[in-house]
Amino acid sequence: MRLLFTVSSWPTHYSAMVPLGWALQAAGHEIRVLCTPAQVGPVSQAALPPVPVLDGMEVVTRLRLQYYEEAVAGVWPFPWLPPHPVSGERLRDLADFDVDGFRAEVAPELAARAARSFDAAVEFARVWRPDVVLHDPASLEGLLAARVLGVPAALCLWGPVGTHEAEHMRIVPTDHSGSFPRHGLGEFDLDMIEHVVDPCPAALAPPTPAARLPVRYVPYNGNRPAPAWLLHPADRPRVCVTWSTALSTVSGPDSYLLPEVIHALRDLDCDVIVTATSADVAALGPVPVSVRVVEHVPLRMVLPGCDVVVHHGGSGSAMTALCAGIPQFIATFAAEQTVTGERVAAAGAGRHTLGHLADRETIRDAVKDLLFTSTYRVAADRLRRELLARPTPAKFVESLEELAAR
Repeated sequence: MRLLFTVSSWPTHYSAMVPLGWALQAAGHEIRVLCTPAQVGPVSQAALPPVPVLDGMEVVTRLRLQYYEEAVAGVWPFPWLPPHPVSGERLRDLADFDVDGFRAEVAPELAARAARSFDAAVEFARVWRPDVVLHDPASLEGLLAARVLGVPAALCLWGPVGTHEAEHMRIVPTDHSGSFPRHGLGEFDLDMIEHVVDPCPAALAPPTPAARLPVRYVPYNGNRPAPAWLLHPADRPRVCVTWSTALSTVSGPDSYLLPEVIHALRDLDCDVIVTATSADVAALGPVPVSVRVVEHVPLRMVLPGCDVVVHHGGSGSAMTALCAGIPQFIATFAAEQTVTGERVAAAGAGRHTLGHLADRETIRDAVKDLLFTSTYRVAADRLRRELLARPTPAKFVESLEELAAR
């Protein structure tokens, strides 16, 4: 069986697909991963075969445009304006972004790039003839190629946010290039998504009318070595703080909450582990002696020895924490992340607040509550057991074989 993956230009968007690729290859199936040239490195490092033919709008630009539209619609919840959609600089006024100029000068080129990307996916699929296509929510090239060829496609969800959400926080883009009608399929509609690969426990089931293909979420956060001290249990509670390295780029400098979190936790009787990039480390400066900063250590290796995790609401962080069965404190700066935080909190496995409300006292009190109130850990462990009851990627291969045979 041949399976075609298409992925967007953001590695965390397709990290949940990586273990599926491993399982398919281990079962003797052949896969190819259509990606942008910038993703050749991450895809190759994940031991998957890249085909760098895709293009289109960068994820950063699409998300900033979404935030700008939220502000225009009056649903942007933060006391500052979102960053400029193109430059990323602080907006002092919504009028500082020349919408008409963007539509006249930039949008047509972005649409042309997207059209080339869709055409490249269809061309490759026609030659390679996949039996099934899997794509991440932000990569509609896979859906288009599958429908042109008449083969099944499945959208691979990355967490508890579904295909059918409020317009201002949708994770599935629209087809601004007109490629779906150009290939004879009519205007793109969300209901064209007929199957989704759902990695979530039932309590966090993402909203979608599509047929669900359940699978166990298996974290993939890279392949860096883990320090030896992680093998030894701590003699007091351990709190992990992990923050998105791209959050400031997308959401602006006001979303860089990491220093506040560290100072909020410095007086608690616990060990604090901060997973960070070298840039984050440099920006932090001196840290308290109770804080251990580690660079690029995969989160899946850190969390099993921790009691609480603090993060920004990214689905990868939230789902990895669910796999570890530990409570989460989530402070969010974007609509999709906010929904993730709200749904984890509603399931009883954590607490959530909007980022601008997360002052030091709020952070400290929330972490203390999560550490010493057993109901959070009970709920987190229940969700972990629900995840473990789902089909493994190896077992999930059978579902894709059945889908291909229909």
